[in-house]
Amino acid sequence: MKTIKDFGINCQNKTFIIAEIGINHNGSLDLAKEMIDSAYKAGVDAVKFQTYITENRVEKSSPIFDILKKCELPFDAFQELKTYSENKGLIFFSTPFDAESVDYLESIGVELYKIASFDVVNNFLLKKIAKTGKPVILSVGMSNIDEIRSALKILNEHTSKVALLHCISAYPTNEKDANLAAIFSLKDHFESCVIGQSDHTNDIKVPLFAVAAGAKILEKHYKITDDMECVDAPVSISENQMHNLVLETRTLEKILGNGIPGLTNAQKGTEQYRRFKS
Repeated sequence: MKTIKDFGINCQNKTFIIAEIGINHNGSLDLAKEMIDSAYKAGVDAVKFQTYITENRVEKSSPIFDILKKCELPFDAFQELKTYSENKGLIFFSTPFDAESVDYLESIGVELYKIASFDVVNNFLLKKIAKTGKPVILSVGMSNIDEIRSALKILNEHTSKVALLHCISAYPTNEKDANLAAIFSLKDHFESCVIGQSDHTNDIKVPLFAVAAGAKILEKHYKITDDMECVDAPVSISENQMHNLVLETRTLEKILGNGIPGLTNAQKGTEQYRRFKS
């Protein structure tokens, strides 16, 4: 299976852990920076935001129009947030929801893109992002194998570096509905892709199980504290939870090892008892 380095991300860890700040900053640049500080303390590899023009993302009649408008940041804020993140050694990227947002993110030199599950079937946006030639992380909630294959065909016209994140588009997701076995299906069907998990449970058990199942990317919605008031609070984990997720993931990476059968250092003391017979 493809690794993070194959995908083109300069990450020293086996599992790329993303704090999905999204729109939990409530439209405040200062709060967005506080959240970056918090995510850095938690030990994540990257922070991710959402870039959009509300009128281009949803109809004015949408029940979430006012929420999105309140949380919309001006384009120039993302340059500031990118610089702020990178100064802390964090990778910054975003999910664009319209062509103008893609163009702006290109202008500030983001190194990869995220595409939301809702846009797996949005051929226009897929083509727009593909033409950047950058690595793409695609969440595949609600999508069947044929829909994923069609999206991948569009992306592969301009980039071979695509990661697929198993995702359940329920907010929040109950653990019993996580369907983690889909990770094995994605690995079987899409060998050229890095496979990961975008998790919407409100704890860390499911993403840890996802790593054990082979996920190389974890994306979790993020808030600073349990009582923080933000749009995605029901699906977000706190700084303390994220810190524990990072620590447990790094431990799990060591337990999983390199996956290569054979004589390891731990077994050398027992080698003398092997019974070779012809």
